[in-house]
Amino acid sequence: MIGLGAGRAEGIVAVGAHCDDIASGAGGTLLTLCRARPGVRVDALVLSGGGGEREQEERAALAAFCPAADLRLTVLKLPDGRMPAHWEEVKAAVEELRGRTEPDLVLAPRTDDAHQDHRGLAKLMTTAFRDHLVLRYEIVKWDGDLGRPSAYQPLTPEVAEEKVRLLQEHYPSQRHRPWYDREAFLGLARIRGIECHARYAEAFDVTKLTLNLGG
Repeated sequence: MIGLGAGRAEGIVAVGAHCDDIASGAGGTLLTLCRARPGVRVDALVLSGGGGEREQEERAALAAFCPAADLRLTVLKLPDGRMPAHWEEVKAAVEELRGRTEPDLVLAPRTDDAHQDHRGLAKLMTTAFRDHLVLRYEIVKWDGDLGRPSAYQPLTPEVAEEKVRLLQEHYPSQRHRPWYDREAFLGLARIRGIECHARYAEAFDVTKLTLNLGG
């Protein structure tokens, strides 16, 4: 297992199809990065949930997951489960995000995620952010679509526990879901930790990675 740093991340883009996607898939990574880089800019885009309870949950949650960050969050009102039918609106939102950001790191869904909303957003990120480090997070759910990730961010036990606490605290609308509990989140983090010789970790797919080993 070889550890490679991505340099000093001054700007992060994080996107999700639904409120809680970003926090579920990469909340521990955001906590780790934002604590290490006070003042880091985080541009977050969520495609659905705008204007209601879900947006309120998301704003409070991402503020907690991005402590001391310059957080800029946009929550749209596209219909959950119907985003392939709203392709032009999704594409326009991603292009607008790209036009106003030049991030060092992009956090996005996986291109082979079983949920059509996640998958569609993931494919757009590939074309919009061509020359960036894009880490594609995983979300545990009933589909059973977890794969074999290629990149890992180790989490301290304290960060792993805080991620679970914040998820439970800030997304009461999701507590009824069978996969939305402490055992599921910590269990997946423990498995990914084993795979990278850590106690806990979040795991990501990397489609392309440009190296600068002689720089």
